[in-house]
Amino acid sequence: MDEITRDVVIVGAGAAGLTAANELRRAGLSVAVLEARDRVGGRLWTDVVDGAMLEVGGQWVSPDQDALKETLADLGLETYSRYREGDSVYIGRHGERTRFTGEIFPVAPETEKEIVRLIAVLDELVAQVDPDRPWEHPDAEELDRVSFEAWLEQQTEDQEARDNIALFIAGAMLTKPAYAFSALQALLMAASAGSFSHLVDADFILDERVVGGLQQVPLLLAERLGDDVFLEQPVNTVQRGEGGVTVVTDGGLTVRARFVILAHAPVLYPWIDFQPPLPRLKQQMHQHISMGFVIKVHAVYDRPFWREQGLSGTAFSPYEISHEAYDNTNHGDERGTLVGFVSDRNADDLFRVSAEERKARILESLSHYFGPEAKEPLVYFESDWGAEEWTRGAYAASFDLGGLARYGADLRTPVGPIHFACSDMAGAGYQHVDGAIRMGRLAAANIVSEVRA
Repeated sequence: MDEITRDVVIVGAGAAGLTAANELRRAGLSVAVLEARDRVGGRLWTDVVDGAMLEVGGQWVSPDQDALKETLADLGLETYSRYREGDSVYIGRHGERTRFTGEIFPVAPETEKEIVRLIAVLDELVAQVDPDRPWEHPDAEELDRVSFEAWLEQQTEDQEARDNIALFIAGAMLTKPAYAFSALQALLMAASAGSFSHLVDADFILDERVVGGLQQVPLLLAERLGDDVFLEQPVNTVQRGEGGVTVVTDGGLTVRARFVILAHAPVLYPWIDFQPPLPRLKQQMHQHISMGFVIKVHAVYDRPFWREQGLSGTAFSPYEISHEAYDNTNHGDERGTLVGFVSDRNADDLFRVSAEERKARILESLSHYFGPEAKEPLVYFESDWGAEEWTRGAYAASFDLGGLARYGADLRTPVGPIHFACSDMAGAGYQHVDGAIRMGRLAAANIVSEVRA
């Protein structure tokens, strides 16, 4: 068994862990990054499938994601705008297909009025929420005891308005049914992006992509660390004592360090044997956190045929299997790519049928937006993060009802030499790579302060 000694050992070579490692190195501390997979990047993964470059994981850059933008600039990476020229498509409650422009879906006037009113109500509430401390909102306990679905029912009797507002948080972001998380969790999701209006605005939240793929961020960060990144090393034991920590992997590596940063999804903590066990509060907290579930669907065609129809490739419907879709054509590629998303209950249902039937149903849904050509892609691929052993869901972990107000304040709290950092516990940038970078920086800064105290 190999044994090494470092100042800090980081578990997880995603954006959070690699950011932390580089920050610690810059501060003069030695590091080792242990990654279970045979690649770096975590939930960032740019792969080539049947000759097509696909963003299997996260991919978009928003104007407010300062930490990510600073990192892109530091790494010398370029961005390009998502294609958005032309009309978007909306499919309504009764299956009617409508082309439209702007942010508000083409619904009946009374429903539009309710949607606009609900957005204003949510924006006002979100403005009162500190994304780093949502549990400090004066009504946090009350908001955390009611599901987002039930909260919306309290606000309006208009079903289509409720369905569309829920879509932006439930299907599109937390990837859980709106009855499975609280109104407070919904407010945190919106606050992490600056406002609910930002989530409604696809041109804001899905603004740019990185030339060559977003996984270049962790790849280049790992390159700077060289041999201090160890792949295929799943951690099975974290033992803490007076001198720091001893971390042991399935790959036969032991790392002795002063500190450890767990920089991976919190749903994976139970796969580690903590000696002594984590405090009771932490153990209870982790039982109230779960991942969402979404299938990211990639369909590549010989050309972006929807543009010939004057369509942008942007489409929405809370009533379709694929609740949203976008033009995901790569920079400089003559082929056209659509990306669609199938989340929560719809994703559950599709994994109860064969792969062939699942593909047929998803492509049929895309054809409702874009016509029959959508059913004949050259390349078809499903990103199923629920099947990823070291992630087990997507996009991120969130609390069940009551969990955020009850445990949120302790989510990032270190346990002796054990620190925690990942996008799942971010405020600003929550569940995005921007949040991962912020949490990596924070964990590193806390350790450096402790070393220098």
